Formats: sequence, structure tokens, C-alpha cells
Amino acid sequence: MSTSTTARQSALDLIDSRPLTRNQKNLVALAIVGNIAEFFDIFLIGFVVSVLTKPWHLTGSEAGIILACSGLGTVIGAIMWGRLADKIGRRSSFFWCVLMFVVFTVVSVFTPDRGWIMLAVLRIGVGIGVGGLNITSIPYVQEFVPAKQRGLLAGLASVFIPLGLFLGSLAQQVLGDNWRGLIALGALPVFLLLWLKFVPESPRFLQSHGREEEAREALAWALEMPADQIGDLPVVEHVEHASYSLIFGKYRKSLLIVTLGSFCFILGSFTIQSWGQTLLKTGFDKSDSQVGTLFMFVSLADLLGRLLSAWLADRIGRRVTMLVFGVVGAVGSLIIALSAQQGWGWQAFFIGVLIAMAFGDGAFGILNAFGSEQFPNEARSTGLGLGYGIGATAKVIGPALMGLMVGGTAVKQNVTLDAVFPAFILFSVLLVVGGVIYMFARETRGTSLDEI
Repeated sequence: MSTSTTARQSALDLIDSRPLTRNQKNLVALAIVGNIAEFFDIFLIGFVVSVLTKPWHLTGSEAGIILACSGLGTVIGAIMWGRLADKIGRRSSFFWCVLMFVVFTVVSVFTPDRGWIMLAVLRIGVGIGVGGLNITSIPYVQEFVPAKQRGLLAGLASVFIPLGLFLGSLAQQVLGDNWRGLIALGALPVFLLLWLKFVPESPRFLQSHGREEEAREALAWALEMPADQIGDLPVVEHVEHASYSLIFGKYRKSLLIVTLGSFCFILGSFTIQSWGQTLLKTGFDKSDSQVGTLFMFVSLADLLGRLLSAWLADRIGRRVTMLVFGVVGAVGSLIIALSAQQGWGWQAFFIGVLIAMAFGDGAFGILNAFGSEQFPNEARSTGLGLGYGIGATAKVIGPALMGLMVGGTAVKQNVTLDAVFPAFILFSVLLVVGGVIYMFARETRGTSLDEI
């Protein structure tokens, strides 16, 4: 150990030994608010489609295409921004994700009546911005916080995403069938660009790119202490810059786990988010107001589930948490399937939705944070973005599959519950499989990022 290190604690020791500072909390808050604001619009499109189904005479297939295009955008965004976050930085990628999302949202407001194709195309652009935000914000937070709290603090970026669903429900209560007004609310995240001006780039990204002094200053900002009091930075072995070929060649197992695990957990939960409102409205004859109120409870269950998974991950481990949440989420999906087949009524259907979202989607409180920990510093965002992005094809497949199964024409829309049983039996099986897949991942509870 060098003389300077004995006089001053190393950077890692300082991060792990000191309580969270105001600046570290500010960064976590930025990630939380950013994800809430961005996913507010992703959830909102489900309400918009339920409002437009009758006046636009949308068939099941057309509604499914609109919803699937949002998912397609997130696939592209996760893969693209994951790579860029390792190339241009977490902060810069965060900025461009927000800007892209806002621009495409504003343009969507001017979609002409019955312009479902234009709306679907614009949803791809919105999804690209949204898909990158969670992928960039999680490593951004992880690289500033203590290892012993990393699961919870990084998970918080995803934990409060369901508040976007709650706000979407509230917005529908206030604006009713004013779909242009609902979409316009999605431009509010523009204020995040101002907030971001006061937060530095990730120290580990800076150091991996040879910018040692900037990395030291970023750590000093996080710890709220002079830069000259920061001890030795962790040794960074400069490896081949992150690329897709590096991920496929060197980290195939990690990529496979993140890809398949993400796919299994996404398929059922995203389909509920996108089709749940329409099924309740048309399958059970619920009003817009009733659907909005019911999905406020769904958002609360989802939020509590995500918070529980993020909290448990630092206590019982990431792998066990994912397995438990997959199995319990599968039970909820099974209840949804049986309630539709047996005619148990909307109450049983809704209870199934609550359980499936609290656990199946609640697993996302740690899912992406755990996924990012399967890759080293230099390849963290690229690996997570590629794995999650490929897995997020479920966001395209799920809504489109439901749309095709629902079917119908412009004359007879035919949005019924007939497709629910086979679809949600499949989702139930996939949630169990997803939980089992994560048992093959490397357990990273309490492990320093620099040891991964």
C-alpha cells in the first residue's frame, strides 16, 4: 500500500464506509424521477389505446400493432443506448434518451384521427428513448454507491416506475377521453435535462477511459469532500473496449442469462400493462373511470413488489429473490387464466392481475440491476443493454400475440376474454422458467463492482 493510501482512505473504502451524501441521494432521485416520467408515457399508451378503440374502430390487430411498436422501440433503445453508454458515457446517454423521448412524444400529439399507423411509428421513437433510460441509469447509480446497498439503491431506479402507471391512471381520471391531452403530458420530462446539468459523469466510466482526474472529481462530488482527500482509485485494467462481439465472445453465459431471464419476466407483465385496461373495459364492461381507478391499485401493488425485491436482494441474495418472485408471479398469471376460462368474474381476474404485477413485474426492482452486475465495468451497459434488449422482444411479441388472438375487424372488433386462458397459461410457465434461469447467474450480493 502506498504512503498516500495510508494517509487517506482509498476511494472504494470511502464509498463503502461513509453514509450516503446529499449528492448521492440526488443522483438516485434523478434516476427515480427519470424512470417514472419516461415510463409514465409507456403505460399511458395502454390507456390511450383503450380510449381510441371504439372511436377509431381499431381491430385487435391494429391495437396490438400500436402497443407492440412501443415495445419494439424499447428493444432498439436498450441495445443502442447500452452500447453508447459505454462509449460516450452514462450521463450523455441519459441526456439524449430524455431528449429523444420528449421530441417524439410532442410530435405524437399531432397524430390525425384514425392515424393509427402514424401513431404506431412514432411510438417506436418514444420507445427508443425510454428503452435506453433504465439501461443507462442503473449503471450510473451503481457506480456511485456502496456495494452493501447497491441492490436497493440501483433497484430504486426501477422500483418507482409503477408510479408512472399510477399517474397515467390519475391523468385518465382527469382528462377522460382527451387522448391528445394524455399524450401531451408525456413531454413533461424535459425538465430532467436541467437537473442533469448538476450531476457529473460516472467515475468508473471516466477512469476506464483514462480520465483519472475527472474520475477523482466525480467521486469528490459524490462524497462531498475535496478531491485531494480522495485516496487511491481502484486499479482499472484496460481491456478491449466494449463491443457486441466482445459480449458474444467473452460473456456468452451472462448474456444468455440476462436475455432469457428478461424475456420470460417481460412477456406476461408487459402484456398486462398494455392490454389489461382494454380487457377490463371491453371484456368486463368497465368504464374508463373504473379502469383508471383499478389500475391505480395495480400500480401500487407493482411498486410494493419492486421495492420488496430490491430490498430482499441485499438480504437473501439476488438469485433466490428472482426465483421466489417468478413462482409467485406465475400463480397470479394462472389465476388470470382460470378466471377467464371458468367465468369467475372481474374480481378474480383483477386479483390475478395484482399478484402477477406485484411479483412478476415486481421482480424488476432488482432484475436489471442484477443483470448489469453480470458484466465488468467496461462492458456493463453494453452487456445489460444487449441482453435486456434482446429479451425485451417480449414487449413486441406479447402485445402482438394478444392482438392476433383477440382478432376482429373494423366492423366487429371482437375484443373478448377468449384469448386470455392460453396466453396466460404460457405467461405462467415462462415466469417459473425465468426464476429458474436466474439461479444460474453469479450471485453478486455485497460484491464490489471492481471484483466482478
